[in-house]
Amino acid sequence: MGHILVTGSSRGIGKAALAALAARGAKVIGHASRAGVQGAGEVPIIAADFGDPLAAQSLWDRALDLADGEIDAVVNNAGRFEANRLDRSDIEWLDAWEDTMRVNLTSAAQLSRLAVLHWQKRGFAGRLVHVASRAAYRGDSPAHWHYAAAKSGMVGMHKTIARAYAKDGILSFAVTPGFTDTSMADDYLASRGGPGLLADIPLGRVATPEEIASIIAFCALDAPPSMTGAVIDANGASFVR
Repeated sequence: MGHILVTGSSRGIGKAALAALAARGAKVIGHASRAGVQGAGEVPIIAADFGDPLAAQSLWDRALDLADGEIDAVVNNAGRFEANRLDRSDIEWLDAWEDTMRVNLTSAAQLSRLAVLHWQKRGFAGRLVHVASRAAYRGDSPAHWHYAAAKSGMVGMHKTIARAYAKDGILSFAVTPGFTDTSMADDYLASRGGPGLLADIPLGRVATPEEIASIIAFCALDAPPSMTGAVIDANGASFVR
């Protein structure tokens, strides 16, 4: 089993995905936005701040070195989730918009491009797994235009990749979680009423990181090629389409 790069793997869904893939025997390489984060066991963690336009290329190059020149799958999970109130100053609002786009969408696009070129050059199949969000379809709060727009962009990018490169054996999958029990979502859950949110989730609870990780592992390792282009919802039936 080959090497799999998982971004945003220092906590939450990414950390759970790293563990799930490693448990299946994959040679995983993790990523964190800051230095000093330790991987579990023998899993290396590469620091790269996607707020820097050069960070994605640097992460890819370092991951390739660790993988002896061959990466078989990339999980685009890194994300930023910060409120951006409409009444902020123009420059504050625009800065927050562009920061979120760079971290949540542009870095994923950069890594996906590098991966596709890598697989085309070497002539072997590869897999991309994009962790988007229910917000891509349902939208988000008035303070999260940027987050919803970035995740919508990720889904559109994923579908384009799937259609363009299936002939090369390059497969693309997307997962769109709803609320998940991660530290990234804590502030948002509190701001939207906390337990009151559960009334909007027929399942009666939010997803666990391990549940989303199991879907990621399936897409990265097991999903049949005919599933390329699929978007897998995991939101407790709070949004169905």
